[in-house]
Amino acid sequence: ELFDDGLLNGTTHACIGQEADCVAVMEHLDEGDHVFSNHRCHGHYLARTGDARGLLAEIMGRPEGVCAGIGGSQHLAAPGFKSNGVQGGIVPAAAGIALAHELSGSEAISVVFIGDGTLGEGLVYESLNLASLWQLPLLIVLEDNGWSQSTPAHLNLAGSMRGRFEAFGLAVEEIDSTDILEISPVAERAVAYTRGRRAPCALIIHT
Repeated sequence: ELFDDGLLNGTTHACIGQEADCVAVMEHLDEGDHVFSNHRCHGHYLARTGDARGLLAEIMGRPEGVCAGIGGSQHLAAPGFKSNGVQGGIVPAAAGIALAHELSGSEAISVVFIGDGTLGEGLVYESLNLASLWQLPLLIVLEDNGWSQSTPAHLNLAGSMRGRFEAFGLAVEEIDSTDILEISPVAERAVAYTRGRRAPCALIIHT
Protein backbone atom coordinates (compact mmCIF):
# COMPACT_ATOMS: atom_id res chain seq x y z
CA GLU A 1 0.00 0.00 0.00
CA LEU A 2 2.86 2.38 0.79
CA PHE A 3 4.44 1.57 -2.57
CA ASP A 4 1.15 2.28 -4.38
CA ASP A 5 0.95 5.61 -2.53
CA GLY A 6 4.42 6.56 -3.72
CA LEU A 7 5.85 6.60 -0.20
CA LEU A 8 8.61 4.03 -0.74
CA ASN A 9 12.07 4.71 -2.13
CA GLY A 10 12.91 2.65 -5.24
CA THR A 11 11.78 -0.93 -5.74
CA THR A 12 10.98 -3.56 -3.15
CA HIS A 13 11.46 -7.34 -3.34
CA ALA A 14 9.31 -9.26 -0.88
CA CYS A 15 10.20 -12.68 0.50
CA ILE A 16 6.63 -13.97 0.56
CA GLY A 17 6.66 -17.75 0.90
CA GLN A 18 10.23 -17.77 2.19
CA GLU A 19 9.65 -16.42 5.68
CA ALA A 20 10.23 -19.76 7.37
CA ASP A 21 13.69 -20.05 5.79
CA CYS A 22 14.77 -16.79 7.38
CA VAL A 23 13.76 -17.70 10.93
CA ALA A 24 14.82 -21.36 10.70
CA VAL A 25 18.40 -20.41 9.83
CA MET A 26 18.79 -17.35 12.04
CA GLU A 27 17.61 -19.10 15.20
CA HIS A 28 20.66 -21.36 15.07
CA LEU A 29 23.27 -18.65 14.49
CA ASP A 30 25.50 -17.12 17.15
CA GLU A 31 25.98 -13.41 17.74
CA GLY A 32 29.42 -13.40 16.10
CA ASP A 33 28.26 -15.06 12.88
CA HIS A 34 27.87 -12.96 9.75
CA VAL A 35 24.93 -13.02 7.35
CA PHE A 36 25.11 -11.80 3.75
CA SER A 37 21.70 -11.52 2.13
CA ASN A 38 20.44 -10.65 -1.33
CA HIS A 39 17.73 -8.51 -2.91
CA ARG A 40 15.01 -10.42 -1.01
CA CYS A 41 16.58 -9.41 2.28
CA HIS A 42 13.68 -8.12 4.38
CA GLY A 43 12.88 -11.42 6.10
CA HIS A 44 16.56 -12.19 6.69
CA TYR A 45 17.11 -8.75 8.21
CA LEU A 46 14.04 -8.95 10.46
CA ALA A 47 14.88 -12.47 11.64
CA ARG A 48 18.48 -11.47 12.38
CA THR A 49 17.94 -8.05 13.98
CA GLY A 50 14.28 -7.64 14.87
CA ASP A 51 14.61 -4.02 13.69
CA ALA A 52 11.29 -3.57 11.89
CA ARG A 53 11.21 0.19 12.41
CA GLY A 54 14.72 0.68 11.00
CA LEU A 55 13.89 -1.46 7.97
CA LEU A 56 10.64 0.34 7.15
CA ALA A 57 12.28 3.74 7.58
CA GLU A 58 15.09 2.62 5.26
CA ILE A 59 12.67 1.48 2.55
CA MET A 60 10.91 4.83 2.85
CA GLY A 61 14.20 6.67 2.38
CA ARG A 62 14.03 8.26 5.81
CA PRO A 63 17.10 9.29 7.85
CA GLU A 64 15.95 7.04 10.71
CA GLY A 65 16.55 4.03 8.47
CA VAL A 66 19.25 1.46 9.17
CA CYS A 67 21.41 3.07 6.45
CA ALA A 68 20.00 6.58 6.85
CA GLY A 69 17.61 5.98 3.96
CA ILE A 70 20.41 5.66 1.41
CA GLY A 71 20.52 1.88 0.93
CA GLY A 72 16.84 1.40 0.23
CA SER A 73 15.14 -1.97 0.02
CA GLN A 74 18.06 -4.10 -1.18
CA HIS A 75 21.21 -2.66 0.38
CA LEU A 76 21.23 -2.97 4.15
CA ALA A 77 24.15 -2.92 6.55
CA ALA A 78 24.02 -3.60 10.28
CA PRO A 79 26.42 -5.30 12.71
CA GLY A 80 26.84 -8.85 11.44
CA PHE A 81 24.51 -8.31 8.50
CA LYS A 82 24.82 -7.07 4.93
CA SER A 83 22.68 -7.36 1.83
CA ASN A 84 23.25 -6.48 -1.80
CA GLY A 85 21.12 -6.62 -4.92
CA VAL A 86 24.01 -7.72 -7.13
CA GLN A 87 23.46 -11.47 -7.39
CA GLY A 88 26.50 -13.71 -7.46
CA GLY A 89 28.84 -11.04 -6.12
CA ILE A 90 27.62 -11.63 -2.59
CA VAL A 91 29.04 -15.18 -2.57
CA PRO A 92 32.76 -14.29 -2.85
CA ALA A 93 32.19 -11.48 -0.35
CA ALA A 94 30.72 -13.99 2.11
CA ALA A 95 33.59 -16.38 1.40
CA GLY A 96 36.00 -13.57 2.21
CA ILE A 97 34.24 -13.02 5.52
CA ALA A 98 34.54 -16.75 6.24
CA LEU A 99 38.27 -16.55 5.47
CA ALA A 100 38.59 -13.58 7.83
CA HIS A 101 36.94 -15.63 10.57
CA GLU A 102 39.47 -18.39 10.03
CA LEU A 103 42.49 -16.10 9.95
CA SER A 104 41.40 -14.44 13.20
CA GLY A 105 40.91 -17.78 14.97
CA SER A 106 37.21 -17.13 15.44
CA GLU A 107 34.64 -19.91 15.77
CA ALA A 108 32.10 -17.82 13.85
CA ILE A 109 30.71 -18.79 10.46
CA SER A 110 29.66 -16.84 7.39
CA VAL A 111 26.20 -17.41 5.90
CA VAL A 112 25.08 -16.28 2.45
CA PHE A 113 21.56 -16.49 1.06
CA ILE A 114 21.19 -16.97 -2.69
CA GLY A 115 18.32 -17.81 -5.03
CA ASP A 116 18.05 -20.39 -7.77
CA GLY A 117 18.67 -17.64 -10.34
CA THR A 118 22.04 -16.88 -8.77
CA LEU A 119 23.24 -20.29 -9.97
CA GLY A 120 23.60 -18.68 -13.40
CA GLU A 121 26.54 -16.57 -12.19
CA GLY A 122 30.02 -17.99 -12.81
CA LEU A 123 31.46 -16.21 -9.79
CA VAL A 124 29.41 -18.53 -7.57
CA TYR A 125 31.35 -21.56 -8.81
CA GLU A 126 34.73 -19.87 -8.43
CA SER A 127 33.76 -19.15 -4.83
CA LEU A 128 32.59 -22.73 -4.20
CA ASN A 129 35.93 -23.97 -5.50
CA LEU A 130 37.93 -21.76 -3.13
CA ALA A 131 35.61 -22.39 -0.18
CA SER A 132 36.13 -26.13 -0.62
CA LEU A 133 39.84 -25.90 -1.38
CA TRP A 134 40.53 -23.69 1.64
CA GLN A 135 37.87 -25.35 3.86
CA LEU A 136 36.11 -22.13 4.77
CA PRO A 137 33.28 -22.01 7.36
CA LEU A 138 30.78 -20.82 4.74
CA LEU A 139 27.12 -21.85 4.72
CA ILE A 140 25.35 -21.24 1.41
CA VAL A 141 21.58 -21.18 1.80
CA LEU A 142 19.87 -21.64 -1.56
CA GLU A 143 16.25 -20.53 -1.51
CA ASP A 144 14.71 -22.11 -4.59
CA ASN A 145 11.44 -20.36 -5.36
CA GLY A 146 11.51 -21.44 -8.99
CA TRP A 147 11.90 -17.97 -10.43
CA SER A 148 14.80 -15.76 -11.53
CA GLN A 149 13.07 -12.41 -11.34
CA SER A 150 10.40 -13.12 -14.00
CA THR A 151 12.02 -16.16 -15.66
CA PRO A 152 10.89 -19.65 -14.57
CA ALA A 153 13.76 -21.91 -13.53
CA HIS A 154 13.07 -24.54 -16.20
CA LEU A 155 14.01 -22.03 -18.89
CA ASN A 156 17.46 -21.17 -17.55
CA LEU A 157 18.63 -23.88 -15.17
CA ALA A 158 20.00 -27.24 -16.32
CA GLY A 159 21.06 -30.18 -14.20
CA SER A 160 20.86 -30.75 -10.47
CA MET A 161 21.10 -27.99 -7.87
CA ARG A 162 22.47 -30.44 -5.33
CA GLY A 163 24.98 -31.77 -7.85
CA ARG A 164 26.46 -28.32 -8.35
CA PHE A 165 27.57 -28.18 -4.71
CA GLU A 166 28.57 -31.82 -4.48
CA ALA A 167 30.83 -31.38 -7.50
CA PHE A 168 33.01 -29.13 -5.34
CA GLY A 169 32.95 -31.52 -2.38
CA LEU A 170 30.47 -29.57 -0.26
CA ALA A 171 28.15 -31.28 2.18
CA VAL A 172 24.50 -30.70 1.27
CA GLU A 173 21.29 -30.57 3.27
CA GLU A 174 18.09 -30.35 1.22
CA ILE A 175 14.41 -29.93 2.03
CA ASP A 176 11.21 -29.06 0.17
CA SER A 177 9.04 -27.18 2.66
CA THR A 178 7.70 -23.86 3.86
CA ASP A 179 7.10 -25.18 7.39
CA ILE A 180 9.52 -23.77 9.95
CA LEU A 181 9.11 -26.85 12.15
CA GLU A 182 10.39 -29.00 9.29
CA ILE A 183 13.10 -26.62 8.10
CA SER A 184 14.55 -25.79 11.52
CA PRO A 185 16.22 -29.16 12.30
CA VAL A 186 17.67 -29.32 8.79
CA ALA A 187 19.06 -25.80 9.16
CA GLU A 188 20.43 -26.73 12.57
CA ARG A 189 22.38 -29.63 11.04
CA ALA A 190 23.79 -27.41 8.30
CA VAL A 191 24.90 -24.72 10.76
CA ALA A 192 26.40 -27.29 13.13
CA TYR A 193 28.31 -28.95 10.30
CA THR A 194 29.76 -25.65 9.06
CA ARG A 195 30.74 -24.56 12.57
CA GLY A 196 31.99 -27.90 13.83
CA ARG A 197 33.87 -29.05 10.73
CA ARG A 198 35.06 -25.54 9.78
CA ALA A 199 34.06 -26.48 6.25
CA PRO A 200 31.57 -25.23 3.66
CA CYS A 201 28.04 -26.59 3.46
CA ALA A 202 25.02 -25.95 1.28
CA LEU A 203 21.45 -25.82 2.55
CA ILE A 204 18.94 -26.11 -0.31
CA ILE A 205 15.39 -25.09 0.58
CA HIS A 206 12.75 -25.56 -2.11
CA THR A 207 10.12 -22.99 -1.24
